[in-house]
Amino acid sequence: MDLTDLAHYYIEDLPSKEKYNLIDQINRCSCSIPSNIAEGSGKRTNIHFAEFLTTSLTSSFELETQLLICERRKYGDLNKLNDFLALTAKVQKMIFTFREYILNQ
Repeated sequence: MDLTDLAHYYIEDLPSKEKYNLIDQINRCSCSIPSNIAEGSGKRTNIHFAEFLTTSLTSSFELETQLLICERRKYGDLNKLNDFLALTAKVQKMIFTFREYILNQ
C-alpha cells in the first residue's frame, strides 16, 4: 500500500500529456500489486495464492518499467523517482520471498 501511495505522490509531477499513458499505467500497476496479494490471500490453496503473488510480482516489474521510462524521459522529481524505484525493488524482493515460502509449505 505504501507503494501505491508513493505512486500517487510521484505522478503529481508528471506532464499532463502523459495522463492517459504513463500516469494511468503507473496508477494501475501500483494498485494491482496489493490488490492481487489481497485477492490471493482468500484463495483455498497455497498454489492459488502463489499464482496471485506471481501476478502481483509481474505488476511490480511492469511498474518498474514505467518508472524507468520516466527516468529516460527525465519526467518528475528525481529524488521521488529514486525513492519510488528503491521501494519497488524492495517490494519485488518481499513478494518473491513470500511466494517461495508459500510454495514450500
